[in-house]
Amino acid sequence: MINRDISSRLAAGHGRRVTQLAGAAARWGGQVPDDPGITELADLLEAAATNAPDRPGGPGGPGHTTRALLAGAVEDLRAAARLGGLLPAVTLWHLQRAIDQEHTAHQQHTAPAQRQEHRR
Repeated sequence: MINRDISSRLAAGHGRRVTQLAGAAARWGGQVPDDPGITELADLLEAAATNAPDRPGGPGGPGHTTRALLAGAVEDLRAAARLGGLLPAVTLWHLQRAIDQEHTAHQQHTAPAQRQEHRR
């Protein structure tokens, strides 16, 4: 009973994070398919990293460029894809790390534009 409850909570968390990552990939201009897999999301964010301006600093801190943050998210997605369903809690951790890195990259990417709007 306890294992079933934990498994269902992990599965729900997995689904929520994949949905968040699909939204993130779309925000970077990716054409997200219906019901994307983790590998597809990694490919989309990898393409975004290639096309993203390489802005240093910002919310990621010094040395963390937009591209580096997105590349980190891609690494975590690839790790989650390799794990598959073997270690659900570890897979979930990698998915959450990917979300956090993408979120920071997006903040960093949009911060210069927001600063310009405030100066006007």
